Amino acid sequence: MHRHKHQSCVTGEQKTFGRLFRRAPARVPTREPVKPIAGRLPQGAVPGTKWPLKAGVLVLSLMFAAGLTGFAQGPPPSEYQIKAAFLYNFAKFVQWPPQAFAGPGSPMVIGVLGDNVFGDDLERTIRHKTINSHPFQFQEFHSVKEATHCQILFISPSERKRLPKILNDLRGTSVLTVSETDHFIEAGGMINFDIEDNEVHFQINNAAAEKAGLIISSKLLSLATHSH
Repeated sequence: MHRHKHQSCVTGEQKTFGRLFRRAPARVPTREPVKPIAGRLPQGAVPGTKWPLKAGVLVLSLMFAAGLTGFAQGPPPSEYQIKAAFLYNFAKFVQWPPQAFAGPGSPMVIGVLGDNVFGDDLERTIRHKTINSHPFQFQEFHSVKEATHCQILFISPSERKRLPKILNDLRGTSVLTVSETDHFIEAGGMINFDIEDNEVHFQINNAAAEKAGLIISSKLLSLATHSH
């Protein structure tokens, strides 16, 4: 019942998100062609390196929605600029329980645990944005304890060895966990980016999200390459 109610409130922008995603992908040109390994940086790669990724009209729409209009005439977006735009838009398709926020106007915090692979791209993407009266806020976290009260947490690949403990320590919280690490979904993470055929995709573990009290829109679930 809750899921149906949530769907009835989908905005025109959200409908556009799903519709555009299904269009044929178009190549986003890059400066340094590098063949990525799905879901992780190749050895020796520097965060922020341009990738030969394919992205449909969806990515362009996300860039404009996120205020990154400079890419229309400037350099092509990097991998992490694209992923930052996805993180920003994920917030529009997830419903958090009221207790996940300190108050009706408290921030919607998107944080990074571990190495900040986004540089300043994520912070720039959400700057001056709001959703349902919650202003977006970016934070870097150095411990799980600091991150338990954020809404979206990107767990950097630098934390790969500590991943089971991190996810275990987040149990009982309403944090949407996102990463780009192999076997993240199997370990209990909620959304994982991967790269297949030079395209950015994401997988969703809806069961883990539901355990945390989160409701992921069926529209977002339908866009995932794999969900369970």
